[in-house]
Amino acid sequence: MLKDKQDFTQGHIFSKLVNFMLPILLSLVLQSLYSAVDMLIVGHFGSDAGISGVNVGGNVMNLFTMLLNSITMGVTVLMGQYIGAKRYEDVNKLIGNAVAFFLALSLILTAGIVIFARPLAIAMQTPEEAVDLTVQYIRICGAGFIFITFYNFISAMLRGTGDSVTPLIFVAIASLVNIAGDLILVAGFKMNVAGAAIATVAAQAVSVILSMEIIRRRKMAFSFKRKYFNFGSEVPRFVKLGMPLTVQGFLTNFSFLALCAFVNKLGLDASSGYGVAQKIQLFIMLIPSALMQSMAPFVSQNVGAGNEKRARSGMLCGQFLGAGVGLFITIATFFFGDYLAMLFTSNTAYIARAFEFLRGFAPEAIVTCILFSYLGYFNGHSKSLFVMIQGLLQTFLVRLPVSYVMSIRPDASLTGVGAAAPLATVFGIAMCFVYYKWMGRSLDKK
Repeated sequence: MLKDKQDFTQGHIFSKLVNFMLPILLSLVLQSLYSAVDMLIVGHFGSDAGISGVNVGGNVMNLFTMLLNSITMGVTVLMGQYIGAKRYEDVNKLIGNAVAFFLALSLILTAGIVIFARPLAIAMQTPEEAVDLTVQYIRICGAGFIFITFYNFISAMLRGTGDSVTPLIFVAIASLVNIAGDLILVAGFKMNVAGAAIATVAAQAVSVILSMEIIRRRKMAFSFKRKYFNFGSEVPRFVKLGMPLTVQGFLTNFSFLALCAFVNKLGLDASSGYGVAQKIQLFIMLIPSALMQSMAPFVSQNVGAGNEKRARSGMLCGQFLGAGVGLFITIATFFFGDYLAMLFTSNTAYIARAFEFLRGFAPEAIVTCILFSYLGYFNGHSKSLFVMIQGLLQTFLVRLPVSYVMSIRPDASLTGVGAAAPLATVFGIAMCFVYYKWMGRSLDKK
């Protein structure tokens, strides 16, 4: 049975969402800092080429992690629906099938990552002097990919039960182990990139082992039953939900590379300024990301319980909550973005260009909260195909074309390039509003 605080089908909606969302937000903050630690310590105690190796290698591994996270969203949604409907035997079957699937997937990806590490590094246009170090980082992390897989799977599984605090504990433990490992292996034993990669894998391994022990000791809404450790009927269900999100994530990452190419043509100041703005942009997007991850399990539990009215109320509550917080972030970014940029560089030209981009991007802090609340609502209803379609349309019909046009104008300003993001998001909101109304009429007829 679920604890009351993990049961989203009853109680005050606002407090339930906030209490669930805050640990997710803190987890995202720790994860953002997590990757920065490797680069920071390698930068101080390793080599200049090692910085590039960690950066490029980390980006490669992030692509595979994104693949996993997209598929695990299907597990989160199905688990929430089953728990809301109190179908606990189906929850056990889902967990067993998912364990078998992710074990097989992790082994396949491990072999692929280790074998194709060098072609991946070369495809990423890695500087020649950093290729060997990048390959080293990718292969070590790839060899321990089973721990990365189950670290993400267990966190997604727990969020499906309404528990966001335990995954936060896992992230905190992993962060501490990673920092300690970096200091010992990179700073102490001068292992450079290899030390950073080993510390990353060790951190994930410790977190997985501890999480399994915590689950074993606790009374959970599910249990691991050996008879369900197979490729049963639940596998195609959660893969069907997760694959559209995987496709969207892959193509969206590709669009960011294209956007970076547009900006790079404007010169070094623009390129470096955009790089600084990207770091700030990642933190601006933490609130919307936490909101969407919170909305999916909230809605899925209520869908399973047959309480559509509460699911809709949760979505609207999330939109008002996110937009309210986003308003303050927008004001701070629009008026004080140059001070934020100063945290990352002292070059006045880079700061000015970063500020240009942030002025155009600033409204994204508001509108993305509205959009991501819609997307969490649709994911909770297993409508991930629509989520993929709207994401691709707004990216390739609005964001990229507007960014390109703004980048080729005479004396182009990065403000116009930055404004492409909120314009695309508003387009996505319009699509979601129409689909929400259509879906609402369909649900009301049932």
